[in-house]
Amino acid sequence: MLHKPYELPGLEVYLDKLLYQADSELSGEFPYAFIYFLTLHNGSNRDVTFLGRKWLIEKSDGDKLVIEGDGIVGKTPFLRPGESFSYNSFHITDQDAVANGSFHGVDASDNAVFVRIPAITMKVPELQ
Repeated sequence: MLHKPYELPGLEVYLDKLLYQADSELSGEFPYAFIYFLTLHNGSNRDVTFLGRKWLIEKSDGDKLVIEGDGIVGKTPFLRPGESFSYNSFHITDQDAVANGSFHGVDASDNAVFVRIPAITMKVPELQ
């Protein structure tokens, strides 16, 4: 029987740092890059394996983009209570945008769980 995923109390995601990559070699459709550093912390009382992520990028003009995928930077982090996983990745855009998201996984009893990623506001300095 499939159960609806639930937000497991104690799971938290922290935005450690956000950097604008001004000297990026990107060009064309998405010329602006933002590097984000996140920490995923298991403050619950259960072991959790994270299997994927989902991002919603909303641009300043109202356009929306959904990005979903397996793993987190190619990994499936297993976190016991009290453990953390930190990583960095990036989003590219052609204008100011806000990224919201969530990480999805399962606890030791195979219950589907998720945790929300805090909003990441990406303001392109050249556009201000």
